[in-house]
Amino acid sequence: MSAGHRDPLDGFDTTIHAPHRLRICALLEGAGEAEFALVQNQLGLSASALSKHVTVLMDADYVEQRKAVRDTRQRVWLRLTRQGRAAYQGHLAALRAIVEPADPAP
Repeated sequence: MSAGHRDPLDGFDTTIHAPHRLRICALLEGAGEAEFALVQNQLGLSASALSKHVTVLMDADYVEQRKAVRDTRQRVWLRLTRQGRAAYQGHLAALRAIVEPADPAP
């Protein structure tokens, strides 16, 4: 690897790689922001399981939450942080580098 090129595998992120956390990041990447209950429903997780995964992502500064009252109920919305988006994109690049065939030699 030359000095100016980064190895795509450097982006592999074990925090994101766990299947449920990868799915959370994928959903938030596409949605921009999503209500906790929607993420829970989409992924088929219990509230406590989703909360544990979101906490791991928040501790890594990959996800942030916004709380507000809507329809007289406390609601929580989740979104990727700038750092989380970069980590998710880097992780996807690493996964592609792992599964895609290398360029054939000329």
